[in-house]
Amino acid sequence: MTGQSTDEVVFEARGSLGLITLSRPKALNALTLGMIQAMQAQLQAWETDDRVTRVAVQGSGGRAFCAGGDVRRIYEAAKAGQTAAMFAIWRGEYALVAAMARYPKPIVALIDGIVMGGGVGISVHGPYRVASESYAWAMPEVGIGFIPDVGTTALLPRLPGHAGSYLALTGSKIGAGDALAVGLATHAARAADFPAILDALAAGGPIDEALAAHAAPAPPPGPVIREAGRIDTCFSANSVQAILDRLDAVQDSDFAAETARTIRLRSPTSLSLTYEQMRRGAGMTVLEAIRTEYRLVTRIMRGHDFYEGVRAVLIDKDNRPAWQPATLDAVDPDAIRAAFEPAEEPEPSFT
Repeated sequence: MTGQSTDEVVFEARGSLGLITLSRPKALNALTLGMIQAMQAQLQAWETDDRVTRVAVQGSGGRAFCAGGDVRRIYEAAKAGQTAAMFAIWRGEYALVAAMARYPKPIVALIDGIVMGGGVGISVHGPYRVASESYAWAMPEVGIGFIPDVGTTALLPRLPGHAGSYLALTGSKIGAGDALAVGLATHAARAADFPAILDALAAGGPIDEALAAHAAPAPPPGPVIREAGRIDTCFSANSVQAILDRLDAVQDSDFAAETARTIRLRSPTSLSLTYEQMRRGAGMTVLEAIRTEYRLVTRIMRGHDFYEGVRAVLIDKDNRPAWQPATLDAVDPDAIRAAFEPAEEPEPSFT
């Protein structure tokens, strides 16, 4: 059985394995609405197919597993007044992430290269996340006036110490060493061994044994582990400004200085929302987190910073966004709290 593949995503049934291959390598396998809808339909079909006992997801091209959702398309739809189309993309992406988070069959993500945004959403909630030697993980949304989403409101606060707040508020990229150490990745393997892993998965034996047979040594940890003490000390502060004050007070640390500089480049509104996500998220399930994130999306899409951030980073590429408000102390804390409150209009449940 082969699913309804498209030019953008390919489905195959190999023995016991249902294989999804993202196929937009020039776009770093970013997710379009068509890909999202096709993946959800295929996953539903495999859910009731007794021949398929496990699912694997991989990207094509070698540069990226998946660099996220198609943010440019969302921006263009919003600018063209296509509000319904814009929100259809958000709802579709979040529904797919929710479906994969609760999928009854094990999902194995084979992650070679960049994994960001929506790519995190379709990989990190499954039980097996295999990192190649070129693995590069990030949730960089605060840099485009957005927030960490796709269920990471629940995921990041559960990482050891305050690593999740560091990753959320900086948008910093980490490699396989840090990802394995904090639990974002579960296994390491060489990208050259991914085809052999797929063959073993298709043969139907235990997944753990298939991954163990092709395991690579874990790379050394990076800054998240090396700087864990400083991260915990600084990111345990009770506001974004207090975090910056603690970073500024650290003496003779390039890491602290660079981290503070990075945060100060981000959208103050996004930072304030993200800090609140990290404060609330440890008490949420993944589905509750996704519902909360969609609620925040409906408010962010009516604001300024997302469009300005996408313009500066992806459209004009001047990397000089003019955030409104421009400073943390100008962000209204009541507006931040209100953004988490239920909307007046009906909200999707993503169940």
